[in-house]
Amino acid sequence: MRQISFHNGKQLSPGKIIGLGRNYLDHIRELGNAVPERAVIFCKPQSSLLADGGTIILPEFADECHYELELAVLIGKAGKKIIAQHALDYVAGYAVALDLTLRDLQSELKEKGLPWDIAKGFDTSCPLSSFVPADQIADPNNLNLLLKINGEVRQQGNTAQMMRSVEEIIAEISIYFTLEPGDIILTGTPAGVARINSGDLLEGTIEQVGSLKVSVA
Repeated sequence: MRQISFHNGKQLSPGKIIGLGRNYLDHIRELGNAVPERAVIFCKPQSSLLADGGTIILPEFADECHYELELAVLIGKAGKKIIAQHALDYVAGYAVALDLTLRDLQSELKEKGLPWDIAKGFDTSCPLSSFVPADQIADPNNLNLLLKINGEVRQQGNTAQMMRSVEEIIAEISIYFTLEPGDIILTGTPAGVARINSGDLLEGTIEQVGSLKVSVA
């Protein structure tokens, strides 16, 4: 997936993919994690992107891959140390994303005090729908999310449940990284994460934003 696309056919080259962990309290509780004082930030490579309709390839070096449905935010102009009140001015669009996580490998690496980039950044670990232009979303902080696997509801939530709003996420990330056009921010996932298996069909939808459908090889 070398280009990211909009509903209107416009395309843009992807930049950095920046993920935010532990942004929904119910998800923090289900994994038994501590509530973070700072944003938990990680990055995925461009090779992790998978277009709508694509096929997830489960890697051989881990056994437990979890799904995480998320609102994706596309940056449209460069910014550093962005003020939260102006953060939405930097957004070009929104999409439906899955942040796939090799949970067993992540836990093993965390226990050893090692980075867990591999658990988040493996090939096809970031399925992504096309983007809807930002001006078509009235309030990104009040959108219903729904994920079905093989037709069964597995995740259901609303971005109003996020501990950090979209504006706060952009502002905090821009302290550490200069945000550039094409950068993608993943905003966290609600509760309900669990393992995916070969042959599964994942269907994610976010109110006003659109839908994403991918299968597992």
